[in-house]
Amino acid sequence: MSPTTPSPRAGVDWRVRFGILALIWGFSFLFIKVGTQGFAPFQVTFGRLLFGTAVLLVALVVKRDRLPRGARTWGHLTVAALLLNALPFSLFSYAELTIPSTLAGICNATTPLWGMVLSLVALSEDRPTRVRAAGLGIGFAGVLTVLGAWQGFSGLDVTGTALALLASASYAVGWIYVRRTLSGTGSSNLSLATAQVGLGTVQLALVTPLFTTWPESVEVLPLLSVIALGALGTGWAMLLQYGVVAEVGPTTASMVTYFIPVIATAAGVALLDEHLTWNTPLGALVVLAGAALTQTRASSRRERHPATAGRGPGAPHGQKPVRAGEARAAGARAGEARTGEARTGEARTTAVRPEAPTPEETPKPSLTAEAAPQP
Repeated sequence: MSPTTPSPRAGVDWRVRFGILALIWGFSFLFIKVGTQGFAPFQVTFGRLLFGTAVLLVALVVKRDRLPRGARTWGHLTVAALLLNALPFSLFSYAELTIPSTLAGICNATTPLWGMVLSLVALSEDRPTRVRAAGLGIGFAGVLTVLGAWQGFSGLDVTGTALALLASASYAVGWIYVRRTLSGTGSSNLSLATAQVGLGTVQLALVTPLFTTWPESVEVLPLLSVIALGALGTGWAMLLQYGVVAEVGPTTASMVTYFIPVIATAAGVALLDEHLTWNTPLGALVVLAGAALTQTRASSRRERHPATAGRGPGAPHGQKPVRAGEARAAGARAGEARTGEARTGEARTTAVRPEAPTPEETPKPSLTAEAAPQP
């Protein structure tokens, strides 16, 4: 869909879809915890990707879209599938073998902090500011609060926590990679997402048999959790996310990140009877405050960057910004041309007017790179 085309999804308000998205991704950590009670972590991840791919393929067929073309695009998607799906999903599954789902959900909220650290190195347009640096420091202070650093991390499973934090860092690396390699491919976001999740399924299909064996018995609750994790958390949630981003923009849509740990904590405590000490919710609030500070300035800076400044929602990639004086001069020339044509009796259809970009020229927003992390 072209950015200039209004979204046809007017039946359900975007705030309702935003809330559903937050609930689905918040409950994903509970689904992972329950799934690992009946399946090995790699099996949970494989099932999640398999059911997620099925939902996305159905959406692709319904919308009469097609998968991306080009070996180079598929190569980049293979790397993106590893960094954004196969690796972090597996790491979270292994982490929740030894840590509560509440802690995993809070660790997921550190993704913007990792993203800022990495973008300062990998993205030339991102520059440190006092506000962003303060946000980074506040965020990691919140992480230490959650982990109870003043107690020497007593009672904390270091390995499981490290895996959850590494999964969050993998999201940040994947975002940057996608932003640098998959923008301007000409394929829709649904097409790219379907191919990416499908490639992640293939990767887990190759890895899972090497490290796991099929369980002797399949329990209903873990199986339903894996199905929900894939069909809802990886399939339908991505469709909801793209719709919200297309309607209100990536900045507003990414705010779902700050609701996920709250819902994950509430679900873990209420439904799994997970123990919660005072420092966990307090530290989580500090983490979210720091993450919000790191994102505010980064978002406004991207909007002012020369590569995007002056580019309207329908402007083609590579089009230079139009200065006010140049715009007035162009309008005057266009008016003179129309006046001359009227005087000479020439066809008015030849009047000078801005040429609308074709669908191929119209840029598609890189939703994959800008949207919130998928837990």
